[in-house]
Amino acid sequence: MKYVMQTLKRMGVFLSCTALALTMAGPAGLYVRAAEQPPEGIGKTADAPDSENPDPGGTEGETPGEDTLSRITLSVGDGQKTPTYKAGDTKAELKINVANSGNTDAQNVRISPVVQKPEEWPFEMDQLNYDQDLGTIGAGKHAAAVWGSDADGKLTVRSDVTGKSYKLTFKITYDDGKQTYETEKYVFVRTEAKKSSSSGSVSKPTGGASSGSGSKPTGGASSGGTGGGVAQGDYEISSGGVYNSEPVTSGGSGGEASAAPSDASVPRVIVTGFDTVPATVKAGDDFRLTIHLKNTSKKTAVRNMLFDLQAPASGADEAAEAPAFLPASGSSSIYLEGIPAGGTKDISIELNSRADLIQKPYSITMSMLYENKNAEQFESQSSLAIPVTQEARFEFSDIQIMPDTAEIGEEANITCNIYNLGRVKMYNVKVGFEGDAIEGQELFLGNLESGATGTVDGIVTALAESYEENNCRLVLSYEDDAGNVTEAKQEFTMTVTQPADDMAMEDDFPVMDDEEPGGHTGLIIALIAGIVLAGGTAAVVIIRRRKKKAGREEEEWFDEVERSVEDESGES
Repeated sequence: MKYVMQTLKRMGVFLSCTALALTMAGPAGLYVRAAEQPPEGIGKTADAPDSENPDPGGTEGETPGEDTLSRITLSVGDGQKTPTYKAGDTKAELKINVANSGNTDAQNVRISPVVQKPEEWPFEMDQLNYDQDLGTIGAGKHAAAVWGSDADGKLTVRSDVTGKSYKLTFKITYDDGKQTYETEKYVFVRTEAKKSSSSGSVSKPTGGASSGSGSKPTGGASSGGTGGGVAQGDYEISSGGVYNSEPVTSGGSGGEASAAPSDASVPRVIVTGFDTVPATVKAGDDFRLTIHLKNTSKKTAVRNMLFDLQAPASGADEAAEAPAFLPASGSSSIYLEGIPAGGTKDISIELNSRADLIQKPYSITMSMLYENKNAEQFESQSSLAIPVTQEARFEFSDIQIMPDTAEIGEEANITCNIYNLGRVKMYNVKVGFEGDAIEGQELFLGNLESGATGTVDGIVTALAESYEENNCRLVLSYEDDAGNVTEAKQEFTMTVTQPADDMAMEDDFPVMDDEEPGGHTGLIIALIAGIVLAGGTAAVVIIRRRKKKAGREEEEWFDEVERSVEDESGES
């Protein structure tokens, strides 16, 4: 017994020590895991609510309650134009807006540029630390991170930037008072190379398909599309248009950047247009993009050409993390052996458009690297504006008919709902009725927003007898934002009968299938004549019978009188 008690005491001490160790280690372990870059949406955070579906837990700006899902969603660069930096500028400033579209304050927000290689950063690395502390960003608020302010000292743009766009990645850390979070966002900035002494001014990108002059590009075609354009920094590409920048000498066989020789022309490779198959690019579908190229130089051929297509991220919040177009398979790079002087060539690539794109033009930036016969390297850039359309999607609710059976000449009430399930607005929505048995006036419902419901409430008049199924149709017509009209039909059944008086008359005088028109009158006359003849015959028979009966009764009376007289005579 003593041994058992000692064993129990030892076990109790062991369990107490274990519980104390777990209690002390638990919070530290949780804190370490929370600080090790947990993804957004874990624990107390989630993605930002859809703009069309507000946060179900409360109105924006309110302090989340116990039943409200706390959410922090940070985005960068919303509503900002793409800045352009000139090579060698010593007074540059980079300003990035950080917005909190969630319903919970983001505390201790810190943003830091992520630079893996110096050539990925268009500015001189003249500071040891580029981190920016933004403090607390309230729900629905934003703050600006500024590099190159007067207080901290201006930024210096690298002198060797070549005019291409740079993708700047930033790491953002923040917390909600309980957990620490980390995410990465990126923006694009443009640069302008230094002026070349031989090829003229190339420091500022300008529009135009061949000469590079003008502020709005021309050329380029893609069948179909929508209106509007795509903003590219200080210029705008119209829907279906292209933009070409000036080529820049990026180095020769020695590898260092140099200007083009004074006795040689700069070979310009431009995009003269593009085609898509199918002609109309629909959101969520694959399409083939064919780009038409031209070497504008009359003397210099180009070779060893490498093209890379990139579609900038589109939208806000999570949507901004994915490009509008991605290669359907393989890489986004295309190799072309060469283009002779003054020649043209085409390149093609299979792409897929994101299914959640709204209906508008989207840009694709194409960078070009090529060289001349002396192995002198050139770099250029073009942009394409590809219009994307969204198909309208809608459904009809069950069609209600009151009454579902009507006599000829009577009216019936037709009601149903139309649900716009697509991402596009339906314009000038109209509803009509058609069918051999009915007629009704057209109804105008107006414009139907995405996610909205339209109500159909119309009156139809019964015209002809009909018992068939799906003998009537509801006809819907609408326009897209380009004015194209689309029509859809929904069948329904309505029973139409003859008036009750007509049906009773037909039952009294049935119509024979083999009767000629006008046969009804002859039949009626024959029936009446038969009835009259039968009646006359019956009357004659009855009269004769009555006469015979009267004669018999008279004879019997005379006999009775004679018998009476004889009886009286005998007695006397």
